[in-house]
This record gives sequence, C-alpha cells and structure tokens, in this order.
Amino acid sequence: MAKNSSKKAPKEGKRFEAARSKAPDKPVPLDAAIALVKGFPAPKFDQTVEMIFWLGLDTTHADQQVRSSVSLPHGIGKSKRVVAFVDPTRAQACLEAGAMMAGGEEMIKEIENANFTDFDTAIATPDMMRFVGKLGKMLGPKGLMPAPKAGTVTPNIEDAVKEYAAGKQEFRTDKGANVHTVIGKASFDSEQLKENAQAMLDKIKSVKPEAAKTVYLKKVTLKATMTPGVEVAVSD
Repeated sequence: MAKNSSKKAPKEGKRFEAARSKAPDKPVPLDAAIALVKGFPAPKFDQTVEMIFWLGLDTTHADQQVRSSVSLPHGIGKSKRVVAFVDPTRAQACLEAGAMMAGGEEMIKEIENANFTDFDTAIATPDMMRFVGKLGKMLGPKGLMPAPKAGTVTPNIEDAVKEYAAGKQEFRTDKGANVHTVIGKASFDSEQLKENAQAMLDKIKSVKPEAAKTVYLKKVTLKATMTPGVEVAVSD
C-alpha cells in the first residue's frame, strides 16, 4: 500500500508542472512551439530539443515502415560516435574522417566477442555486409545495423563517416509508428531551431510510403529534455 508523504516535490517536478501549465491544449504554429519550448523554466544544463512524429502507418507491414537519415542545416549540437566496417586498407581514412573505430573482419570479431555496442552509428561498405551480418542479432535490436535506406551502407564510406560524426542522424519508425528525432539544443537561437525543424519535417514528408492510406502526419510534438511537449500544427 502506498504511503502518504509530506515531503515537498523536487524542484524538477515543480519546474515541469510550471511549464505544463503554460503549454497550449491545441496545436500551434512552429514558431510559437519553439518560443514556448525555449521559454519554459529550464534546468542548468543545455537541453536537447526533440521533434516527435506520430505517423498514420501500420508498421506490421514492411512497406509502411520509414527509415532514412538527414543532415540538418545547423547540426544537432554534438558529434556522434561512429564505427566503420571497411577494408583495413581504408580504415585510417575513416579514422581521419571522424570514426572512433574502423576495420574489417578482425574488428567485427572483437566487437562480437566483447558485445560492444557503445556507439551511435555503424557504417559499412557493401562488400563488408556479408561479414557484418553476423552482428545482426546484437546490433539489430538496438537500431545500429547498417542499412542502405539509411545511407549507412555505402561505397563512399569516408564521406558518410564525416557526415554522421558531424551530427547526421538516422531515424526510423518504432512499433507504434512513432519517429523520435533530435533537432538541436535549447541554446540554439529560434531561427536555427526553426530551420532544423523544417528540414526534419520536410524529410519526414519526403519518405512517406506509397502504401500509406490514412492521414500520414497524425501528430507532431516539439519538446526539450525536461519540458512537456507542444503539439505543432502541420499539414499532411
């Protein structure tokens, strides 16, 4: 049985409640959503700003799943940890492009033996995928398996490493047909966040599956790490 407590709510709770009281109960234009999120009471750290899409898709069907990648105009405010699966003769070039690790079959064995998944993105050349495949059960559930649709299986791996290390991000639908994306930091100015958000919105629209039969953009929400979400008014 739960016990009553006379302890005061933590400051984070009070902050969130104060922000939620200011959140609108209906969709607002993108500019207004950004202003609200930036104006909510903030913690002492630089929050990540997210854009969450609820899509009208049935992800039990392969032709209604979304997976792609995007480079935003102003980046996302941090670099990414990238692993490159590539012929050892090109490994040094990938390291110089920003990869934290780069190599071929030997590195794959090391990753498998250590069950190592402490990175953000894995990129591979097409010829390496027959070796990377053995990591499928380990990388797949974490969304780390390289895929052509996401641009993470490519012969131009040095360029891809550079883009992803600089903040290019991959996104995909989850089982509930939601797509969670990052569009920057709360310290970005409003125009930077707006341009990043619009670029993300345009990208999501551009990858709409032909098999989608209902309203595609059912709901779009903007939020920061410790703020409530603000629904954005968008057209499908």
